[in-house]
Amino acid sequence: MSLAGRIGVGSLSGIALAVFLGGPGVLFWIWMTSLFCAVLAFVESVLAVTFRHKDTGNIYRGGPFYYIMEGLGNKKLSLIYAVIILISYVCGFSTMQINTMSKCINQVTNIEPWVVGVVCAVLTGLVIFGGVKKIASTTSKIIPIMTFFYLSICLYIIIANFPMIKIVFEEIISSAFNFKAIGGGFIVTLLIGMQKGIFSSEVGLGTGSIAAVTADTENAAINGLVQVFGVHVENLIFATLTTFAVCMSNYSNLVIPDANGIEITLYAFQYHIGNLGNIFITITISLFAFSTIIAGYYYGESSLKFIRNATKLDTLMLKIITLCMLVVGSVISSNLLWSVVDVLVGTIALVNVYALFKLRKIVVEEYMEYKRCQ
Repeated sequence: MSLAGRIGVGSLSGIALAVFLGGPGVLFWIWMTSLFCAVLAFVESVLAVTFRHKDTGNIYRGGPFYYIMEGLGNKKLSLIYAVIILISYVCGFSTMQINTMSKCINQVTNIEPWVVGVVCAVLTGLVIFGGVKKIASTTSKIIPIMTFFYLSICLYIIIANFPMIKIVFEEIISSAFNFKAIGGGFIVTLLIGMQKGIFSSEVGLGTGSIAAVTADTENAAINGLVQVFGVHVENLIFATLTTFAVCMSNYSNLVIPDANGIEITLYAFQYHIGNLGNIFITITISLFAFSTIIAGYYYGESSLKFIRNATKLDTLMLKIITLCMLVVGSVISSNLLWSVVDVLVGTIALVNVYALFKLRKIVVEEYMEYKRCQ
């Protein structure tokens, strides 16, 4: 479920948009973000397990709101974080998923975006009304299959364009360190790379730990290591293969108003494998987006249950609002959504990383205990 939250439209459209805006060099800074920031996924997961609780359904619940309140003793900050997460996933992250899905399907099949939104809302409702176990079961079936097929097609494209591998690597490094354009090029590439690296993998946001804590494990450090692996799967594998597929096409010639990013991914895959590429990306993005939406709903529900002793009516209203926002998200501006999401990501990261730093000693103790048991 945590991996479903990490591997969404950010893996395909977000990375493609980053390359389109900042050049191939953004991939280098995505790599650096993963290598240096994956430790945050470890820290937040360890803390989430340390401060978790079982709810009335015998399901573990935890995450940043719990370790901020109990670890830091700061209930006000934990409530602020929970409210931001609730708003972010209901009004921001999930709507970005459906916006990308609807644009992709509309471009390939001419089906109206609002129709895609309604259908997705119905399918999402069938899952989220089944509870957390239904959510976990659904995502565990979707993610492995789509990951295998997506990575396989990307590898085929790269192997088919083998002579270009060296050229793309050179473009990545030269673009990442374009100091001659220090007023724009280098800084823009660095910031976009870090920004998309954080958004696509959720590293440092704490949200991955909300799902990770539901695992029935007593060893907090092992849970943390699993989450580190998830970050690297996203930023070192998915981002790299997507970037290479895009850079091996003529993407730089595209002119796209109100770009979402999926248009660039569609163009790249059609460039390499024809109309089959459009069909493949449409199916892939739809399933990845769907899995991220239902994982995101769980994050929102967990936040609501932390904010107040939520009744069945409260969670019912949250489900209805989430489904309505999916329909709205399918038709609104992509630029507006990306702007909102970027602000929300920054705010969440600031609050969470502050808590991780203050509670670092607990994590060190857990890790040393894990090492002693090996």
